[in-house]
Amino acid sequence: MLKGIKIFKRKWMIHGIIATSILSVGVLSSGCSASAEPYDYTPSSPIDAEAEGLTPFERRVEVIAMSCAACHGTDGRKATTIPALAGKPLPVLSALLLAYKNDQMPDATVMPRIAKAYTDDELRAVAEYFANITPGLEE
Repeated sequence: MLKGIKIFKRKWMIHGIIATSILSVGVLSSGCSASAEPYDYTPSSPIDAEAEGLTPFERRVEVIAMSCAACHGTDGRKATTIPALAGKPLPVLSALLLAYKNDQMPDATVMPRIAKAYTDDELRAVAEYFANITPGLEE
């Protein structure tokens, strides 16, 4: 197995060197240089939390809650082996998130790592966000 990995690694290193060389020749012959000014990207319609009536903290909580959708479904309504969050009691959700953050859930998988990225206030606010959603099927 190890021999196969070394051959694979060597093969792709050679291809990478060739591709880099070809790209370098293409850039040099086209008159472009590596010191060209970076493209200044400005979104056409930036998200303005205040225009939507949200404080910056509320906008952050919304963004955090949106990231939960990958596992818990849209608005926390996906009920599979991973539990739905929508409509669960606020004290329960808040306690669970804080327990994950403080390593008090020994059988947990990814949630402790996720919860540690946020402050206690953010976790309580995310719990409140999901507690206030009417439970039901994922839309």
